[in-house]
Amino acid sequence: MSSARRKGAKVLNQFFADDTMLYSQSVTGWEEAVDLVTQPLLSRGTIRPQYVDAIKKSISSPGGTYIDLGYGIALAHARPEMGVVTTLLAVLHVSQPFLLADSPEHRITTLFCLAAESNERHLELMKELASLLSNARWRQQLESVSNEEELRCVFTGEEDNS
Repeated sequence: MSSARRKGAKVLNQFFADDTMLYSQSVTGWEEAVDLVTQPLLSRGTIRPQYVDAIKKSISSPGGTYIDLGYGIALAHARPEMGVVTTLLAVLHVSQPFLLADSPEHRITTLFCLAAESNERHLELMKELASLLSNARWRQQLESVSNEEELRCVFTGEEDNS
């Protein structure tokens, strides 16, 4: 991994907790994906249930696929005042793509959930994520993960020794 990519991954890594990097072979649809990626944030008290509701309402509304960042990656989020308590990131990677908002044009394998307690923090995390997403090798590494440990390694820059 290049030093710039490693730095970007490590900057983002500080916003994950041990239990907020998730892998699943498949999900039944986008709503289950949102439920899975937000569950550790709810359990930790990082977000409130109304934040999950706001994310689902946004996705199901016209234009809700705006969270599709391309490359099979989406960023679920809502406004901080909708129920963010503290800043934290979660990510769910699935082997079998799901359709965002049930739209065949929006096949997703990696869903991030961004819970940022302020607009400034939101923008900081978006900038770091955009930096990683612009790197084709990093995206390829992300797409090839097949378990939570490999997913964690994508963000820590460490090698998987399993």
